[in-house]
Amino acid sequence: MSIIRFEEVDVIFSNKPREALSLLDQGLTREQILKKTGLVVGVEKASLDINKGEICVLMGLSGSGKSSLLRCINGLNTVSRGKLFVEHEGSQINIASCTPAELKMMRTKRIAMVFQKFALMPWLTVRENISFGLEMQGRPADERRRLVDEKLELVGLTQWRNKKPDELSGGMQQRVGLARALAMDADILLMDEPFSALDPLIRQGLQDELLELQRKLQKTIVFVSHDLDEALKLGTRIAIMKDGRIIQYSKPEEIVLNPADEYVRTFVAHTNPLNVLCGRSLMRTLDNCKRINGSVCIDPGVDSWLDLTKDQTIKGARQGGDSLDLQNWVPGQAVEGLGRRPTLVDSNIGMRDALQIRYQTGNKLVLQDNNRVVGILGDSELYHALLGKNLG
Repeated sequence: MSIIRFEEVDVIFSNKPREALSLLDQGLTREQILKKTGLVVGVEKASLDINKGEICVLMGLSGSGKSSLLRCINGLNTVSRGKLFVEHEGSQINIASCTPAELKMMRTKRIAMVFQKFALMPWLTVRENISFGLEMQGRPADERRRLVDEKLELVGLTQWRNKKPDELSGGMQQRVGLARALAMDADILLMDEPFSALDPLIRQGLQDELLELQRKLQKTIVFVSHDLDEALKLGTRIAIMKDGRIIQYSKPEEIVLNPADEYVRTFVAHTNPLNVLCGRSLMRTLDNCKRINGSVCIDPGVDSWLDLTKDQTIKGARQGGDSLDLQNWVPGQAVEGLGRRPTLVDSNIGMRDALQIRYQTGNKLVLQDNNRVVGILGDSELYHALLGKNLG
């Protein structure tokens, strides 16, 4: 079950959105509606679901509606039409129609937000800034101190706890904002372009830190970005937006390999596939390989074959009439030590590693999932990905 679900959400920035909604239904564009009524359409018919533990990235150019959509989740923007469900303690609360008391509860217990401009109070210390939300929750002083100390250590700011925000670098201030959100112990984190004001190296470092924290904490994160490389690096799934509408909502590799339209295709045209694609998204599946009875051809050029059981585990391998030794590779293992023969790898292998193994061994890769062979990866598949061609 999804933890956040948008159903046909429209956002009109007005207390009286009816006329604009009617014009939307008639097929008018946001520009036409603005000219005719003076009303701004922030989001149009947005539908998507976000699962527990995912990082969902909302991305697009300025004015695409990504921040407008994000701010609906905690009620900072009002849903003009549609439904927005957030799971809480086994029930679904519709943020679009919940009571003020329910919304306050969601903001203080369920949802926390990290802002682009840090939003720190300059007259408070780092410790006091992180503790502020806990005071609003009515937590006892001892509990507040314990939670603040935990989060300071988590983001690496323990020694800076008594400093004021203006004594910190931009990256450190952003970590304070993140620690403040984490201290609220909310399962859902909203992050509105939190790293965009930072220098590139600091930004990359914070992206890495966020991914490491996510591996430990498994929060559900909705992250707004206008940077595709950032979205591809962080996102479990990415919603690309344009003019208030969601154009494509897919996994990163799906967006790179199969853009939904010309707009998305232009977005991904200069993306480095080595940083995004994995073996599973590139491989030639067994259904598309040459097969004879229970054997699958690894490479017809050298007549090498895998002999498989009915459940696709390996019984043996051969080249021509001779037995063929296979080798295994696992992440972190040195590629330079591999021999000149086919290599067994996990189906989630990154494209960069796959290319290095292919170059080192001179042979194709055999992709496995839980010891079951699922596909073959060779030059054809890798070249197509590098050239940006659809493999289908």
